[in-house]
Amino acid sequence: MPESPFKISVPDALLERLHKKLELADLPDELDGAGWEYGVPLADVKRLVARWRNGYDWRAHEAQINAALPQFTRPISVDGHGTLEIHYVHQPSAVAGAIPLLFVHGWPGSFLEARKIVPLLVKKSVDHPSFHVVVLGLPGFGFSQGASKPGFDIAQYAEVGNKLMLALGYDEYVTQGGDWGAVITRTMAKLYGGKYIKAWHTNFVLGTPPADADAAQTELTPKEQAGLAHTAKFRDRGSGYSKQQSTQPQTLGYALSDSPVGLLAWIYEKLVTWTDGYPWEDDEVLTWISIFWFSRGGPAASLRIYFEAFNRNLDKVFRPEAYPTIPLGLSHFPKELVILPKSWTRKSGNIVFEKEHDSGGHFAAYEKPNELVDDLRQMFGRQGPAFGVVSGRSGYAAE
Repeated sequence: MPESPFKISVPDALLERLHKKLELADLPDELDGAGWEYGVPLADVKRLVARWRNGYDWRAHEAQINAALPQFTRPISVDGHGTLEIHYVHQPSAVAGAIPLLFVHGWPGSFLEARKIVPLLVKKSVDHPSFHVVVLGLPGFGFSQGASKPGFDIAQYAEVGNKLMLALGYDEYVTQGGDWGAVITRTMAKLYGGKYIKAWHTNFVLGTPPADADAAQTELTPKEQAGLAHTAKFRDRGSGYSKQQSTQPQTLGYALSDSPVGLLAWIYEKLVTWTDGYPWEDDEVLTWISIFWFSRGGPAASLRIYFEAFNRNLDKVFRPEAYPTIPLGLSHFPKELVILPKSWTRKSGNIVFEKEHDSGGHFAAYEKPNELVDDLRQMFGRQGPAFGVVSGRSGYAAE
């Protein structure tokens, strides 16, 4: 079925309701000198809530997003789940032979996560490849319709992504993703790799430990040992959100759907602690969180991916028999949530490109757009290991 142009247009009544809720918000007290040890500092929340109530202009940011990103919706049928109306960004390059690329975000991201890389990827040049960019709004996130019954697993998200690209006329394409986007594009590479997907790239580098992980640790470099310590710290002190969202997402959903302040604190914590000193401006934060607050399914809908994945087939995604064989590119950022030894990540797939960066965290497309795009250009460029993987689409403008 045909696509429909889409512009974000939040009803005035929802804006007024948000402001009333912010006006009536009750905030907790705070221990003296607690800082970030117990969670988001009270001073940060007070400042952001005050700005959200008075001064933050959603209409201005709404207009900026609409002007910067060509958005559409399209009905996509999902086996066993009927038809969902999917929101996405589609920005073709002026280069006829540009490489089709599907970007898939994670949580707490949205289509907005790709805002900075889209204009870079489509840029025309004789020096580097260009891309036709599609940014999938995951079902239940942003302005995409979510599932209405249980069982919408990673394979279903992958199905939506592939069907969207085929509907747009991209019978061969490549992918990029982080967070859940990495898991989804990995699954896509396994299910649709070779015929449709020709290569994939991720900045969320996952892997599985060897059979005797304890013994293997004695062979790790000091840098790899530090990476495992970083990973363990995140697991022990930073992953409580994941346990909640993967076990009782509905219960948490009541709080986040009713309280914009609760939603703000829940997501703001991740924006700050998952990045590498990124200088978040208050309006940036509020725009990011407003997308969740005004989302089609509400803030609770995006949580359910955790329950479905962790309670169904997530472990199967990382079994050896599930490793994709198409070319894989990896970008390593030092403040990523999980930093694993190369002996673990080597099992991720057919790695043809790998780059380590000196700075950057979890939201690479937003925090380090130039670095991420440069990696993609190198991977798919003339001298790159994945040059020409998409038939008849080198990505280069005629000289």
